[in-house]
Amino acid sequence: MILSISGVVLLGVICFLFFRKDGLKVSHGVVCTLFGFYLAGTAIAPSIKAGGASLAGLIGGLKI
Repeated sequence: MILSISGVVLLGVICFLFFRKDGLKVSHGVVCTLFGFYLAGTAIAPSIKAGGASLAGLIGGLKI
């Protein structure tokens, strides 16, 4: 079975865990969210997306 999860949901869960366990303040979470939205609108966004897809493919190809 292949399980796929959105990167946004995964990052959201990680931010939530940091908020609950490591004391991430709400203001830090808002800044990180805004940074992500602004970064998505820049010219570097396709490179970041391609790098993320490549990393996901690499992790998905590991045989444990």
